[in-house]
Amino acid sequence: MSQGYEGLRHAAAWMNLSGRGRIAVHGRDRARLLHNLTSNEVKKLAPGSGCYAFLLSPQGRIQADLTLLAFDDHILLDTEPELREKIVQHIRRYIVADQVELEDVTAATCAIALEGPESALVLEKAGGTAPAADYQHQAWGEGTVVRISLTGQPGFRVYAAAGAADEIVRSLAEAGAQPATEEDARVVRIENGWPRYGEDIRDTSLPQETGQMHAVSFSKGCYLGQEIVERIRAQGHVNRKLVRLRLDSATPLPAGAKLTVDGADAGEITSSVYSPAEASAIALAYVRSSYAPPGQALAAGDVLAVVID
Repeated sequence: MSQGYEGLRHAAAWMNLSGRGRIAVHGRDRARLLHNLTSNEVKKLAPGSGCYAFLLSPQGRIQADLTLLAFDDHILLDTEPELREKIVQHIRRYIVADQVELEDVTAATCAIALEGPESALVLEKAGGTAPAADYQHQAWGEGTVVRISLTGQPGFRVYAAAGAADEIVRSLAEAGAQPATEEDARVVRIENGWPRYGEDIRDTSLPQETGQMHAVSFSKGCYLGQEIVERIRAQGHVNRKLVRLRLDSATPLPAGAKLTVDGADAGEITSSVYSPAEASAIALAYVRSSYAPPGQALAAGDVLAVVID
């Protein structure tokens, strides 16, 4: 087990997430437009608050996921590296008479994550103050610190000018944070059942299939794709769900590996790793809803897979 994994699981670890996309949305109509295009409540976001949301197609399929952070004069969008251009193109498609300007600030800024059960203590030791609520953010020196997680562990992210990255990392490391790699983070997020867009959330996925319902407001009024989301809520179920599996093997299975129950199709794996916490391989997978309850046994070829949750 690496120091980074141990830090994320049991103490605190830092990660440089500056490769993630960051888009500043300016203009007086920014909140209204983003409210109409995303699945969560945006109009009511006060400066210093934020939320997680989906961009949906008119058919209710998830085109991207993003975190929105409200500031006095703009809304910052944080997303996966490969979604930067897609999100800009998607939003621009719906700008008509709106006073909205999009600015890609990825290269001009940095994003340093601090995650793990002791991350708040490490942040305070480094001179920062931990925001109290999810997506709450506040100034820290010349930058901003927000309560947000990449792995599902307690965590924070510091945004600042690109040139400040080394100093932020130095202060967190001196306060006790270990460096964690992308693979360390991937193992921990899958252990926590934390899906990633592009692996576990796809452009064919429906919000209810992913289980990430903190991305959806059912009281905000109309938005793109809402009709499908509401129809599914009225029906009370989806045909498949994203679940965590424990595999009776130490070897992870490839994405796309098929799952069966008594020979019948039951779903497929989206991501899989060896989990030190479980002392076995684990996976995230979409399975038919009838096979989604915890304890359900499935087969991935000759490997037994059991639903954790």
